[in-house]
Amino acid sequence: MKIFLAGHRGMVGGAILRRLQARGTDEVVTRTHAELDLTDQAAVRAFMAEERPDAVILAAAKVGGIVANNTYPADFIHDNLLIQTNVIGQAHAAGVERLLFLGSSCIYPRLAPQPMREDALLTGTLEPTNEPYAIAKIAGIKLCESLNRQHGRDYRSVMPTNLYGPGDNFHPENSHVMPALMRRFHEAARDGLDEVTIWGSGRPMREFLHVDDMAEASLFVMDLDPATYAANTEPMLSHINVGTGQDVTIAELAGMIAGVTGFGGRIAFDTTKPDGTPRKLMDVSRLAAMGWRAKIALQDGIAATYDWFRAHEDALRRV
Repeated sequence: MKIFLAGHRGMVGGAILRRLQARGTDEVVTRTHAELDLTDQAAVRAFMAEERPDAVILAAAKVGGIVANNTYPADFIHDNLLIQTNVIGQAHAAGVERLLFLGSSCIYPRLAPQPMREDALLTGTLEPTNEPYAIAKIAGIKLCESLNRQHGRDYRSVMPTNLYGPGDNFHPENSHVMPALMRRFHEAARDGLDEVTIWGSGRPMREFLHVDDMAEASLFVMDLDPATYAANTEPMLSHINVGTGQDVTIAELAGMIAGVTGFGGRIAFDTTKPDGTPRKLMDVSRLAAMGWRAKIALQDGIAATYDWFRAHEDALRRV
């Protein structure tokens, strides 16, 4: 197939690109942001009309951690709605039959029963700190489903839990919890600090999936024959959770990262800062029933990610 992979320079897109290249059976088309601005509808329309891909993988998105989501809520909902509407809508206009949309576990209500099943979608209030981003992702799911129902497309959606791994964003302010903690503990160990203070109480529980597992799961779902996919989903509940089915507290995660980085000081918690959602554990039984489970253990994944971070530290310090 000729596959357009949107977002190939991001962490998830980069992992999917590596896996596509490794299997070597498809022609993969990519564009940098400078070459194709996905928020520009006319540019995306022209690109789709010219390239005519057989399939599209939409891994491009504006992403960030709790600080970024709180600081730039308008940017997160606006840019992601534009990217999704343009790529999904113009793929349909160009006759693309198959598409895979990557969403996020933040689509589920803040107090959704745990572990979160796919049918928890739209059953409660979202987490306020990332509600704009979540609403954009929900819109992407529903756009795919609506095109399937009205026009017979085969547009599928996968909802990953918290991702980490090579190519992550380690910015001190705009990163997610795993890379943010890794950079802080690394620098604290390097500088001989006695204490590291992290946001919140440390009690919230989070699930983490290595990005290479996510890439494998994405292609697994995309390659499923239509009958198998339809048998395990519903027309208006078609998205699939991707995760490990296991979670840890933020305090436990901090301890694991401190150990990997060699930080031996005290870990303090600033309880004046928000915790976010109390727990976010994915129910992955739907995907497991179709034959896929995560393979990379959290401790192994953290160690491998830290090795990657150390190898790229000079470049990351300039970001």
